[in-house]
Amino acid sequence: MDLSTEYLGLKLPHPFMAGASPLTEILDMVSRLEDAGVAAIVMHSLFEEEILGYATQPDTYLEQLMRIKQRVRVPVIASLNGTNSEGWLQYGRLVEQAGADALELNFYHVATDAFEDGYSVERRLVDIVAVLKESIAIPLAVKLSPFYSALPHLASQLDRMGADGLVLFNRFYQPDFNPKSRDTVMRINLSNSSELLLRLRWIAILANQVNASLALSGGVHESMDAVKAVMAGAHVVQLVSALLHSGPACLTVIRREFERWGDANGYETIDQLRGRMSLAGYQERDGERGYYKRILQSWHAAASPVVGH
Repeated sequence: MDLSTEYLGLKLPHPFMAGASPLTEILDMVSRLEDAGVAAIVMHSLFEEEILGYATQPDTYLEQLMRIKQRVRVPVIASLNGTNSEGWLQYGRLVEQAGADALELNFYHVATDAFEDGYSVERRLVDIVAVLKESIAIPLAVKLSPFYSALPHLASQLDRMGADGLVLFNRFYQPDFNPKSRDTVMRINLSNSSELLLRLRWIAILANQVNASLALSGGVHESMDAVKAVMAGAHVVQLVSALLHSGPACLTVIRREFERWGDANGYETIDQLRGRMSLAGYQERDGERGYYKRILQSWHAAASPVVGH
């Protein structure tokens, strides 16, 4: 099975990328990712707070980007995380000059202000994308959250503004708290395959509605997770938690098992597989509400442990 694909205009030998994570802060780990056969690498994110408040952090990030570019031959995608356009025009250019093959914008914003409406949140993102597209020549991907009232409309706007790719989704990290000490508890839990379903559904919905490349990020831990992602319409799959948990070698295993599955099921190219389960490629007569109703009806009272007690 020919696994070659294209993402952000970059021709890749297969769809398995390393998503943004702390792994790229260590040069030896970057080399291990390349040895494992990774198709492309997304760097750890530089936060807008670091750009605006800490003069040395942006320079350190640019130096690491240049070191990674010197170390590996695969495409390297820089990552910026924030919600405002201030300072990003200049920094987008610096990232490009440092050798990044593309830029991933992680728009992580939790709307907590009762006076900020949904339109304002979306408008800010669209404006940032417009500014960056005017200032850089390298491809731009936008990493989104699922918490928009009309995600296909926003995706279409970003598509029209020239976003080269959409990454679905960033993870919503939530602090816990200690009732006794009244302290917040910061703890990060790695993803598992249960997080895949939300991403599959939205990739499938957007696959035939935008021209931008689609990357699925979150919940891919096994080869069948990746098969489902591509069948939904993803051009690439970003691995993070699987790499953090099992190391770069898991990418090699997932890629080989993916290829074996494709061969065993008669697929000669990944393009033949892509989108088979997208909303357009597999349209249910009753649409989304039909799915909703049938899922509810799939529960049977006899399966409940409380029945008869």
